[in-house]
Amino acid sequence: MSKGSNVSSERKMTNLFERYLTVWVGLCIIGGILLGKIAPNLAQSLDGMSIYVNGAPVVSIPIAICLFFMMYPIMVKIDFASVVKAGKRGKPVFLTLFINWCIKPFTMYAISLFFLGFLLKSFIGAEAVDLVRLPFGLDLPVGAQHGAGVVVLQEGVKMLQIPLWRSYFAGCILLGIAPCTAMVLVWGFLAKGNDGLTLVMVAINSLTMLLLYGVLGGFLLGVGKLPIPWQALLLSVSIYVALPLVAGYFSRKWIISAKGGEWFKEKFLGVLTPVTITALLLTLVLLFSFKGEVITSNPLTIVWIAIPLFIQTILIFALGYGAAKLLKLKYEDAAPAAMIGASNHFEVAIATSVMLFGLSSGAALATVVGVLIEVPVMLMLVGFCKRTTSWFEN
Repeated sequence: MSKGSNVSSERKMTNLFERYLTVWVGLCIIGGILLGKIAPNLAQSLDGMSIYVNGAPVVSIPIAICLFFMMYPIMVKIDFASVVKAGKRGKPVFLTLFINWCIKPFTMYAISLFFLGFLLKSFIGAEAVDLVRLPFGLDLPVGAQHGAGVVVLQEGVKMLQIPLWRSYFAGCILLGIAPCTAMVLVWGFLAKGNDGLTLVMVAINSLTMLLLYGVLGGFLLGVGKLPIPWQALLLSVSIYVALPLVAGYFSRKWIISAKGGEWFKEKFLGVLTPVTITALLLTLVLLFSFKGEVITSNPLTIVWIAIPLFIQTILIFALGYGAAKLLKLKYEDAAPAAMIGASNHFEVAIATSVMLFGLSSGAALATVVGVLIEVPVMLMLVGFCKRTTSWFEN
């Protein structure tokens, strides 16, 4: 093993929030369900505090605030000047982009469709339905068909009634087109990967998401006979990717200029990690306060959604890790290249599902399940990587 690997042989996840993220998510499930029982109108009232366009709620203000604070700490860590140097690491960067954008979205589509739409459909409930928002700017009469759904009137608001499994399916799609640009920094570190390369790939994926997230999301949702909210997709990318990206870039530049790089890394970034996780957990409490009835009536719901997500994670990791070996990458480059595709940018997926389909939608719940399984599965893959360093050249 290389000298750099020996130096980092004791790498551990020291942050309390990151280390026990699965525990916090589990507590949020319980807390959200209890909140839904105690104050059933709270989450709905908060979700109603929205920016409306043509009479339709487009952006939930409380959720948008929480989700901005989820995303900003991720973006401010990125040194975009390092992207220019990515050419020196051409093969791992190309591999990551190819897996993330040419393979992963389509395998997620196929796997989730097979399990949710066929194999597990009867367990979810073949006749079960979900109410989601009408696509932004679409005004259809009650009773009109749109994709696989029908327009209904719910408490005076037009909603689209779709099969419940398709709503979960939509959430899986949104996860599949969101490669990780946050926790992968932790997974790469724990696996003794090349931290500098990981940051470069995070920056490139963040920029690529600006171009491809809305396009792929609209395409795959349309193929799946789900609403194609093009305007809301673009708005979602603007709010939850572009806005924190721009804010992160300029604030990073200003803070380093004013306080210095050491203060930025040692003081400023240390404060932000708990902010990210806290904002995420608050959002999850609201999500589960809405979905508590669905979960308590069918406790295995989370299991049904988790099955295709777990299989997808393992498959994409295997493809990336295997391809890295075929390309004769060093282990330090192979580990993060495989992990950035295997893990998901659940912050963006949650934000987008809430904006497109609503806080109470099955799609939003599916993206939350992505958070629930992320930590244990990725830690398992980290352990696998560390046991297979001998597969690669040093």
